Amino acid sequence: MIKRVSLFLLTNIAVLLVISFFAKILGVDRILDENGLNLGSLLLFSLIVGFSGSLISLFLSKQMAKTSMGAKVIESPRNEEERWLLVTVEKLSKRAGIKMPEVAIFESMSPNAFATGAFKNSALVAVSRGLLRTMNKDEVEAVLGHEIGHVANGDMVTLTLIQGVVNTFVIFLSRVVGHFVDQVLLKNKNNEAGAGFMIASMLSQVIFGFLASLVVMAFSRYREYRADEAGAFLAGKEAMISALKALQRASSRDPLPENMRAFGIDGGALKSLFSTHPSLDDRIEKLRALSL
Repeated sequence: MIKRVSLFLLTNIAVLLVISFFAKILGVDRILDENGLNLGSLLLFSLIVGFSGSLISLFLSKQMAKTSMGAKVIESPRNEEERWLLVTVEKLSKRAGIKMPEVAIFESMSPNAFATGAFKNSALVAVSRGLLRTMNKDEVEAVLGHEIGHVANGDMVTLTLIQGVVNTFVIFLSRVVGHFVDQVLLKNKNNEAGAGFMIASMLSQVIFGFLASLVVMAFSRYREYRADEAGAFLAGKEAMISALKALQRASSRDPLPENMRAFGIDGGALKSLFSTHPSLDDRIEKLRALSL
């Protein structure tokens, strides 16, 4: 994880330095300075604020998931179902080349599962009671393979870092727009930002955040295809297809809470640019075309 975080931070810093360089070449930084906005300070502020929230959420993700979903970690199996779950997760984890994650069950009759955690070797994989009741063992194993695929691919970390990058640019651009409106268009010459800055920056943040969410959701959908491939590789292509078909047949498909939705096997019925998951039909077609 350290390597991945470092790479994203360095990439983000490099992009910000490029922006700073071209701002100097084009004289944008001079114009901003003349109007009371230091470009370097704003870039640094945007970087810190953009990443801090995402990284804090990542490091707290396991505890947040357990609390928000009421997921009970299986410390010692109480029945054959829990024993089978632990044995299956251990087997799939070895195949994926990661340490066995914590395994939990959450009490929802909607078939779903999720994986989370800041580190691939200390993750959490949880399944709903409804998943265990509506799918056979081959299908449940495929779903577990899908979630372990998320862990092995480092998807939780990557999605968090992408969110941090887009947050950085949303904060940076919204404040540049707010300052421009306040100081240039409205000609506010006071040392403190006026109402124009507040209104323009808030509106800009909403608009840029809207556009940034397209990027985050696009990556989220892409990684679902990869996790489906992992599930097919670890548990069998037909079992993974059968699991997705079982989700289609489910009479109750309540989505996970917003903060957990991107990490689940089923993102809900929404089919749009703002969905964390591709449609189940698309995922099944991709798997059918997959050559293992």
